[in-house]
Amino acid sequence: MDGKAWCRKIIPSRSCVKDTSANGSVLPRNEHPRKRSAHKPPTMEIKLDAIDRRILQLLQADGKRKIKEIAHELQMTNTPVFERIKRLEKDGFIRGYTALIDRAKLGFMLTVFCAVNLEQHHKAYLDQFEADIRELPEVAACYHLAGMFDYLLKVYVKDMADYQFFITQKLASLANIGRVQSSFVMTEVKEESVLPID
Repeated sequence: MDGKAWCRKIIPSRSCVKDTSANGSVLPRNEHPRKRSAHKPPTMEIKLDAIDRRILQLLQADGKRKIKEIAHELQMTNTPVFERIKRLEKDGFIRGYTALIDRAKLGFMLTVFCAVNLEQHHKAYLDQFEADIRELPEVAACYHLAGMFDYLLKVYVKDMADYQFFITQKLASLANIGRVQSSFVMTEVKEESVLPID
């Protein structure tokens, strides 16, 4: 055996390492079997057929609609309709059932869109702001934006005095608040919770 061949036998390649955990194949050194990244399998997209979509349309229009009524509308029996609704709930297409309350009848006459800029934008600050906003009952919706402002809040209050209290005593007390700009709704032209399901 010459010296060159002897060196090849006992000195491992700089670019390879032996995989003794599986089938003994040679792997690149930066792909040691214990350090391989685990790739998650692709998420399976849940398909809805025409009947599923029609059920969602009917429940959007009236969440109190009975199984019997939906089955009659679809010309089906009750059991398969019930099973489809349960599957839609389990798969997250139906998140819940709620009542739509007339805000004006309860005295909530003022709707305000409140745009907020934060001073610091590290993830910890964003997480804290979002957690704090979730605890404010006046905030009906909160959106994280890309653009001139960081967040847009939809606020329901009874009058301007209530909104002033919300701004000065609640929102302003939160950490990391920078700039706030308020836009007051004069007329609500359209507000729908119904999605355009084809």
